[in-house]
Order: sequence, then structure tokens, then C-alpha cells
Amino acid sequence: MTSRAERLSAAFVKITDTLVADYDVLDLLHALVEASVDLLDAAAAGLLLANPHGELQLLASTSERSQLVEILQLQAGDGPCVECYVTGKPVTVEDIDALDVRWPEFQTAALSQGFHSVHAVPMRVRGTTIGAMGLFGENPGALSREDAAIGQALADVATIGLLQERTLRESALVNEQLQRALNSRVLIEQAKGVIAHTAGVDMEEAFQRLRAFARGNNQSLPDVATHVINRQLSL
Repeated sequence: MTSRAERLSAAFVKITDTLVADYDVLDLLHALVEASVDLLDAAAAGLLLANPHGELQLLASTSERSQLVEILQLQAGDGPCVECYVTGKPVTVEDIDALDVRWPEFQTAALSQGFHSVHAVPMRVRGTTIGAMGLFGENPGALSREDAAIGQALADVATIGLLQERTLRESALVNEQLQRALNSRVLIEQAKGVIAHTAGVDMEEAFQRLRAFARGNNQSLPDVATHVINRQLSL
């Protein structure tokens, strides 16, 4: 069994690969949230990224529960992850049940999904914030200082991968990548629904089958999703 230090090292290696090689934005973001949950004291994670117009969109999540909470945050227009994006600073809620009148929609959604704490980490580099990652806990309490630092470091490296020097000079390429990722997410959600319906599994298992096939056959998630939607592939 690998140690936490070994898993942490492997996570950074995987994410920093984007600095020297071509990569799929969506796969990078899923790797970020999955590594964060694996390494930190969090039950689930979700990631919001701003589109070319500065509007937050859900791009990655580790479970349907965290996906729902993030979507409801976006619909309400406020919550810890939204505030984290706006301010560019981490936001910690140690006890969601004690929020009182602050973020009522977020509070109701989070508690309904079994979450009692959240730590939001900004996706930022050089003064530019492009999104936020929410780390959800099933028990009240804050992340340890070490876990909070690791979460921010993982987010920072992933952000650099998205906005590395060549794309900073070519904003059109950044916008194209983010828009492509948003379009890809729609395809993936549709494919998850097809798999869940035809195979009689839940949405999380459907996504795992989709991603496992893509990785096992060296194909991109959007390509596999398209084949599933067009009934050219059954998973």
C-alpha cells in the first residue's frame, strides 16, 4: 500500500505533466478533484471554472452529491465557492449547520447531501482567479493547516497548467480550451445518462465506466461520450 507522501508525489507529477505536454482540460480538472479527495480530509470535491465571459460553470466533481451542491450554488449566485472565486481567497465553513441566514440555498443543499463542512480553494495565478474548488466534509471542522496548504498547492499547479505562459500570450487559445471543456461536459453528462439507463447503474458508476474505457483505449472522454450517445458504443 502506497504512503500518503508517495500518492502526493504521484499527484503532482500527473498534474505537472500538463506543463510539458498536450493535455485534455477536463481530464486535468478531474485528476485535480480526485487527487484532492484521495489526499485530503474531504469526502467529495467540486470545481467551478469561469468561462470566457467570466461566468462560473461546473467542470468537475467527484460525486453526484458534490455536483448537485455546486450547481445549486451557481443557480443561487452565492455560496462559499462563489465567494472564493470573487475574492480570490480561501473560504472555510467549519459547520454548515451554523450558517444561520448566510447562503441559505447552499446550506440547505449541502446538508441534504450529508455535508457539514466545506473548504473552498481559489484557482489563481499571478493575481488572476479563474475558478474555485470546493472540498466538502461529512463532519464539522476545518481542514488542518497542512491539508489546506496541500489543497491550495494542487489547485495552483493545475491553474498554471491551464494558464501557462504560452496560453497567457494567446488568450484566444485559453478561451477555446475552456469553451471546449464546457461543451465536452454536456456530452459527458448525456453519455452518463445513456449508460445509467441502459446498464441500470447510477450516474457515478456510469462515469467510472466512461472514464475507464477512455483511459484503457487511449481515447478522449468527449470522443467516447459521443460514441455512447450515438449508440456506437455500449458500456
